[in-house]
Amino acid sequence: MNILASSGEEGVCVEMTMVCLTDFEDYARQHLPKATWDYYEAGADDCCTRDDNLKAFKRIRLRPRILRDVSLNDTRTCVLGTEISFPVGIAPTAFHCLAWHEGELATARATEAVNTCYIASTYATCSVEEIAAAAPNGYRWFQLYLYRDRKLSEQIVRRVEALGYKALVLTVDVPYTGKRRNDIRNQFKLPPHLKVKNFEGMFQQAASQEEYGIPANTLDPSISWKDVCWLQSLSRLPIIIKGILTKEDAELAVEHGVQGIIVSNHGGRQLDGGPATIDCLPEIVDAVQGRVEVYMDGGIRTGNDVLKAIALGAKCVFIGRPAVWGLAYKGEEGVREILQILQDEFRLSMALSGCRNVAEINRNLIQFSKL
Repeated sequence: MNILASSGEEGVCVEMTMVCLTDFEDYARQHLPKATWDYYEAGADDCCTRDDNLKAFKRIRLRPRILRDVSLNDTRTCVLGTEISFPVGIAPTAFHCLAWHEGELATARATEAVNTCYIASTYATCSVEEIAAAAPNGYRWFQLYLYRDRKLSEQIVRRVEALGYKALVLTVDVPYTGKRRNDIRNQFKLPPHLKVKNFEGMFQQAASQEEYGIPANTLDPSISWKDVCWLQSLSRLPIIIKGILTKEDAELAVEHGVQGIIVSNHGGRQLDGGPATIDCLPEIVDAVQGRVEVYMDGGIRTGNDVLKAIALGAKCVFIGRPAVWGLAYKGEEGVREILQILQDEFRLSMALSGCRNVAEINRNLIQFSKL
């Protein structure tokens, strides 16, 4: 967990210890090309929702219990019936090869080593086949968009089902791409040596306009609940809806027979001015009443954050940008370190709160600050 940094005195290098996730963030900010950093860091418009995802966790206080014998504690949990080492997985984020030459292959190997869940992105710079081959024993879900040409979506669903991916994560908050100002200023494009590998060769001719590696206007803004039924007719894989922020949509998701919900605002990259995800979590958990599993992403930076989300009813949380920071630092090893730090912090927060296992974490642990 050490990196070398110049002390400023005659170029002397001193070791800098990577202690928390913000250390990796600082490293990535300093070492990634500006356009790449801006792409990963981007929020929509004024970035209010992106920033509030983090601030909202700081408004929540914990109510620790004491004298509970926490000499042994267990961070394991289950998602969709599969045991993982602790309730943190990797959210679908695009273009990992921008941060590290092995890209998603390194991310997949890291999550396999830590024994947690990796949601592979449609917009990966490695194909679903390459990711599966890199971590053959890893627990993986696949994040899906629906396109105007449904055959594109159908083909990739067939591929991931054959490869042993365990769930489909349907992202529903991108009928159109949010306005990310720095990407526009930077005229962000993938460098020529990188491609959205899952669609390599699928588009018949080069598009005059591209949007994040694929032809513009490929996403289907007409997506609706009937498309969830279409997806269910296509595959036997469990379907998880990613991008729900209200109890009304959570109820509709349950009515449409999905197996899970990810409370998500796309890292604040879509609708600015929407709520922080941790603030939405309780009403969604209350609405579904245990009928489906509820997860969340957005703003997770410490083990304390994980504990708060689990106490408010999340079965598991997912991290996006921090995984990219880990890649930028040291590839697979960096992602492993990010996950290990979060697990160690979560274990400590559990113990200091009087919780010996994940089942003991509940809403009695939470006190909302009046600040």
